[in-house]
Amino acid sequence: MLNRLKALYPMRYFVLLLCIGLSLLSLFALVATGNGAVVFIASTALTIVGIRDLQQRTSSVRRNYPIMGHFRFMLESIRPELRQYFLESDTEAAPFSRNQRSLAYSRAKGESDKRPFGTQLDVNANGHEWINHAMVPTDVASCDFRVRIGGADCLQPYEASVFNISAMSFGSLSANAIQALNAGAKRGGFAHDTGEGSISQWHRVHGGDLIWEIGSGYFGCRDSEGRFNPEAFAANALQPQVKMIEIKLSQGAKPGHGGVLPGSKVTEEIAQARGVPMGEDCVSPAAHSAFSTPRELMAFITELRELSHGKPVGFKLCVGHPWELFSLVKAMQDTGITPDFIVVDGAEGGTGAAPLEFSDHVGTPLQEGLRLVHNTLVGVGLRDRIALGASGKVISAFDIARAMALGADWCNSARGFMFALGCIQAQTCHTGECPTGVTTQDPLRQRGLVVPDKASRVYNFHHETLKALRELVQAAGLQHPRDITADHIVRRVNDHEVHLMSKLLPEMTAGALLTDAEHQDSVFRAYWNRCNSNSFALHSAGHQATLSNIRTTL
Repeated sequence: MLNRLKALYPMRYFVLLLCIGLSLLSLFALVATGNGAVVFIASTALTIVGIRDLQQRTSSVRRNYPIMGHFRFMLESIRPELRQYFLESDTEAAPFSRNQRSLAYSRAKGESDKRPFGTQLDVNANGHEWINHAMVPTDVASCDFRVRIGGADCLQPYEASVFNISAMSFGSLSANAIQALNAGAKRGGFAHDTGEGSISQWHRVHGGDLIWEIGSGYFGCRDSEGRFNPEAFAANALQPQVKMIEIKLSQGAKPGHGGVLPGSKVTEEIAQARGVPMGEDCVSPAAHSAFSTPRELMAFITELRELSHGKPVGFKLCVGHPWELFSLVKAMQDTGITPDFIVVDGAEGGTGAAPLEFSDHVGTPLQEGLRLVHNTLVGVGLRDRIALGASGKVISAFDIARAMALGADWCNSARGFMFALGCIQAQTCHTGECPTGVTTQDPLRQRGLVVPDKASRVYNFHHETLKALRELVQAAGLQHPRDITADHIVRRVNDHEVHLMSKLLPEMTAGALLTDAEHQDSVFRAYWNRCNSNSFALHSAGHQATLSNIRTTL
């Protein structure tokens, strides 16, 4: 009985219900005895506030927490003094600081993102980074920066924005969140990655461009045994809304780790999207079954490209063992098959819940992983055939500029767009009790997220971030983000030294891995000649690599 009452009247409505009750009781007392006028006025006023909170469409917190939601904003109004003297500063909170969240909120709402009184960062701290500016800034006409994705074997290349929505599945996000993201992407002309949960009905409502991510569970393209099903794949891949196909090898949140969506959470909608039985555990294995060697992955890419009638096909990975990446690149050399794109996901990224050990200590961070992939492709002369995407804590225009300086052609953001939807970083994503309706399947909580309002915020966040990127490009004296190189980015390494990013993470000379001339005493020397395209395993060699052989700068 208690659970049924909680379902009908969630505790987050308790204050509103209490005010309604007090209002009725005080009215009765006022009529009967002439007393209770103050209580009646106060409770009635709060009741009116609560009802207005339920009806307004701009604040998810107030829709889901009538009356109580105001206390959060009251605390926000006294935040500067409260946080300055008693709590952490604006730049300390993790995983994203309040400054980062405020930037996303401001841009999503179309409000000013300007800040007074100078930087709050310690510019003398180790690790501080900046972009050098030009004495003669340029004038760039448009912030609609695009990159063409599609190699020689691609029949339907895609002109992608340099800033897109990263992979987040329906199931991990609510139906309203998926709709708002896709509607914003449609309006702004950028791409929306489905995540490995496949294409749901909510992805199709507004018709925004989709990147269909295929994970090890082959959701949306699987048979009854969980194996890849070519016919089911073609049925989805040939939809005009699907612009690219992305094979997920690993993700930054928990690389090398599978997952299980408990049967209790596999609703009819989720089961339909993923092609799994409703109410049964939905398993994502740690490894793929469609391939087990680098050459087999290249053949799988060819198969998907043919089944999709030539759409761009690539893969996403969080870099782990370097020799496995080298094996993939050798398979490209040996077979002549190249993916149209590779997305490098940093270990610091990921919206999904994961074991703490995986979140903190498994996988390569974005900067090092991206540079290694870029350098490997440059070293074998394949870089111009393969577009590179980057994801992992990308929030600001500087995050995009830094990634592009290290070799990325475009960037994806997940949590940045979650902030645009109204996420307050409550970090209850895995519990189903998201206070803003972003990461829950509870229909009452989802009600707090009004699709048209949040779709506009998604569009605004994307547009305003690209406007800021244009301003950085102009300040650096350039014409396009692709012109930003590691020579434009500077990092302080200690109290007395700063270095260009090009020195900290140097770029390999084109074709160097083909001549064996410029990769001595590096990770390439340790592993390049000990791997091949027939296996992901590391093979023995005449010399044994030790950690002392490997430069810390990949």
